[in-house]
Amino acid sequence: MQQKLEEVINHVQKSKNIAEENKPLIIEKIEEWKKEDASIGDLMSHLRQWWIEVEPIFAELGLI
Repeated sequence: MQQKLEEVINHVQKSKNIAEENKPLIIEKIEEWKKEDASIGDLMSHLRQWWIEVEPIFAELGLI
């Protein structure tokens, strides 16, 4: 994902179809998404760990 966002940033910087005054705003938003992506990755890791712990309980109850 990080690599794809870097490719988008490069495309935005080189694009002739995007107004020069809009490029910094677009790149700033993409940088925010990169940070959010890291946060989402952390959350997913915690949720996976939580699921490993509770999965046997759900299995005992016949819910999975």
